[in-house]
Amino acid sequence: MQVSSQGVTVVALLADPDTPTEIAQRMARTLSARLADKSGQGRRFDVEVVSEPFTAGAEDPPTLMRQIMDRGSAENWDIVVALTDLPLHAHGRRLAVNLNHEHGLALLSLPSLGGLRLQTRARRAVEEAVLDISGPSTTGAEGPSRGQPLPGPSGKRLAPVHPGRTGEEETDDLRYVVGGPRGYLRVLAGMVRANRPWRLVPGLSKALAAALATGAVATVNSTVWSLAAFLSTPRLVIATVGSVAIMIGWLIIDAELWHRSAESSPEARQRARLYNASTVATVGIGVLVCYVGLMLINWVWALFILNDQVFASMTRTPLHAEEYVTLAWFVASVATVGGALGSGLESDEAIRAAAYSKREQERRRKLQNGRDD
Repeated sequence: MQVSSQGVTVVALLADPDTPTEIAQRMARTLSARLADKSGQGRRFDVEVVSEPFTAGAEDPPTLMRQIMDRGSAENWDIVVALTDLPLHAHGRRLAVNLNHEHGLALLSLPSLGGLRLQTRARRAVEEAVLDISGPSTTGAEGPSRGQPLPGPSGKRLAPVHPGRTGEEETDDLRYVVGGPRGYLRVLAGMVRANRPWRLVPGLSKALAAALATGAVATVNSTVWSLAAFLSTPRLVIATVGSVAIMIGWLIIDAELWHRSAESSPEARQRARLYNASTVATVGIGVLVCYVGLMLINWVWALFILNDQVFASMTRTPLHAEEYVTLAWFVASVATVGGALGSGLESDEAIRAAAYSKREQERRRKLQNGRDD
C-alpha cells in the first residue's frame, strides 16, 4: 500500500448505488476522525465516497477485486474499500471481507453483516479493514500481525482465511468468512434487509385495491358472518397460512421472481438457493404486513358498519369484541386471496421494483438479457 505525501492517507469508499451508497455517505461523516483516533501516531485520513455500480456484470470476488484494482489505479487513492449489497462466495464459503494489502484494497459484502444495526457493523468492519491494511505488516515486537478476526455481527468475530497463492485468479491475501447455519441465516437476513420488504405494501397498489374491495364486500356479507362465527381458532390459522401462501406463490410465479442459475457449479447453485430464499422471505414479510393491515382496516370497517341486532339475527350469536376480531381475521384471509388475483393486474416490473433493491433489479435484468441473447 502506498501512502500519499504530506502524511495523509486517502481512503475511497467505492459503493454500489442505493443502500451501500447511503451507508458509505453516513459513515464518511465521522470516519476520518475515528480512523485518526484509532491509528494513533498522528496519522491523518481523508475519506472520499464514490457511488457507482462497480459490481455490474460480475459476481465472483476475483473479478470484482480486479475491477476495484483497476478503478483505484486510475485515481489518487491509497486505500479503496468497496461496499456491495451482493452476497459473495469464495470456494464454497460465504464471504464477508476480501483484503489485498499489497494494493490497499478491501471488498465488503454487506449482507454478511446481518439485518440489524447494519450501519454500525459496516462502520466497524470498514474501520478494522482500513487499519489492518494501513498498519504494520510484521509480527512480534515490531507490530501486530495481520489476519486477526474482525468484529462480526452480535459481537462475534469473523473467521480469517489465508487463501495463499494457489493460482493466478487469487487477487486477495486475506479473507473473512461467515460459516455454519447461523452464518447462512445472517447473510439471508442481510439480503432481505437490502430488499426492504416493507416497500412491497405501497408497491402493489392494484393488488391492495382488490384486497380492500374484497374485504369491504365480505364484511357486510351475512354468509361470511355465519362462517366466521363458527370457525375455530385452528381453522382461522389454517385460512391465514393458506391465503398468505397463495399470495406469495402467485406473486413469485406471476412476476417470474424465482431465480434459475444458468451455471451448474456448486457455488452457482448455492447462490441460487440463497437468492430464492431471500425472495420468499422478502415477499413473505411484505404479504404479512399487508395481511395485518387488512385485518386492522376490516376491524375498523366492521366497527363502523355492523349492527349488533342484525348480526345476531343472522348468526344467532351476539356481536361482542371477540366476534369483531374473528370476523376481521377471517375477512383478511378472504381479502388476501382477492389481492392475489388483483396482483395479476400489476406489471412484472412493478412487482420486481417493489420486491427488490435497485442493485438486485439490475442484476436480474442483466441475467434475463443474457438469456435472451
